Amino acid sequence: MRWIVGILINAVLFIAISGYFDGFYVSSVGSAIMASILLSILNILVRPILILLTLPITVVTLGLFLLVINAVTLIMTDKFMGNRFEIDSFGMALLVAIMMAIVNLILQKTVFNKENRG
Repeated sequence: MRWIVGILINAVLFIAISGYFDGFYVSSVGSAIMASILLSILNILVRPILILLTLPITVVTLGLFLLVINAVTLIMTDKFMGNRFEIDSFGMALLVAIMMAIVNLILQKTVFNKENRG
């Protein structure tokens, strides 16, 4: 259930971010959901490999390089989705990754943490 909620939250984030920035485009709600599912699959399969390969630089930057890895997975999602999900540059992907990390952190600390207490 938590995975589905995460997918929907990311889809809503994609739609909201695409409304504010010209360099980020999502064609429809269905495309946002598909991109969110694809991003989730890439985070499960590819992200651990990227983290392992870049472990020294991640340690040196105190974990900030993980945002770059998130941006890379967003770029991969862009390539797989075609014209329905577009990110113009790596800088835009990095900005989206930072925004998603902040929103997901806030939701983890507030919404999902209350479920564990109750």
